Amino acid sequence: MGMSVTIDAATERDAEQILKLQYLCYQPEAELYGDYSIEPLTQSLSELRAELAASCVLVARLGDEVVGSVRGSVDDDGTARIGRLIVHPRMQRHGLGGRLLVAIEQRLAAERAAARYRLFTGHRSAGNQRLYRRLGYAPVATEQISRQLSLVTMEKPVAVPEQVRPLAASA
Repeated sequence: MGMSVTIDAATERDAEQILKLQYLCYQPEAELYGDYSIEPLTQSLSELRAELAASCVLVARLGDEVVGSVRGSVDDDGTARIGRLIVHPRMQRHGLGGRLLVAIEQRLAAERAAARYRLFTGHRSAGNQRLYRRLGYAPVATEQISRQLSLVTMEKPVAVPEQVRPLAASA
């Protein structure tokens, strides 16, 4: 059986699969907050295609099937905004969300000069918060959106590779 999941850049051909997966993955979030009008559930295919063209979008593939995705962009001040991290329910709890997050971080730092990473999640989304904390994110702000929802913004700096120190010359 042993098919492995690969992560690479999304293409225009992936748009429909990403949108269907997004719809599936955000159902539990909508239920958790009692709000099925959240943007991930109302985004149109044309809006997603525009996002694919304007930002960095990665997909996780199992064969030809898109089983995960994440998006990111970098502001003029170097802040990488990461969002829409989704993993098919049958693929969750196997590290794929973490792999996608690390992959988008690396891509945004290397190709778009990110200086810090920022993402947000709902205040009741404990699993998301656990994942982000495990990967080095810390809460920096909470914004009440409605009586049912507060968004927790989390950030972490881009890791700077350690400099290789020259060996001391022996006398």
